[in-house]
Amino acid sequence: MKRRKFLILGSLIGFSPYLQAKEISTFEKAFKKSEPTLRAVQEHLFPEGSKLPSAKSMNVTQFLFETMRHKSFDKDIKAFVLEGTKELEKREKGRFVSMTQYDKEIALRAYEETNYGSSWLSRILTLTMEGLFCDPIYGSNVKEAGWQALSSYGGFPRPKTKYIEL
Repeated sequence: MKRRKFLILGSLIGFSPYLQAKEISTFEKAFKKSEPTLRAVQEHLFPEGSKLPSAKSMNVTQFLFETMRHKSFDKDIKAFVLEGTKELEKREKGRFVSMTQYDKEIALRAYEETNYGSSWLSRILTLTMEGLFCDPIYGSNVKEAGWQALSSYGGFPRPKTKYIEL
């Protein structure tokens, strides 16, 4: 009987990383599907050529992915970001990414007029600004350009590791 319990326990322990990996890969799959639209929205909100660094130059979409992927990130916010992206794509019949800047502005202003869209855009703006002004250790705010644009600096003490494992 002891051997049987040992084998069962060993099987469960050996299988547990796959259970956790499934959750991560499900999120990654959903994010990758939404990524072009998220990137287009972020780049529209923080375009190249303005006084602030652009979303593109600061790697904010990758920052968003890594932040949302962390196990401490709020699951409701994660779902809200992904669902809001799907809703925007649905409203624009899958063409948002290929629209002109002018048409993107019109589409985002129309989405903003809805309660859901207004909340979603606010959340995307907040998460994007977190990337623009975070400590560069997190993969965004490249060469501290976000801080320099505001003639500011990050908090002290600066983080020594990217994320704390819980």
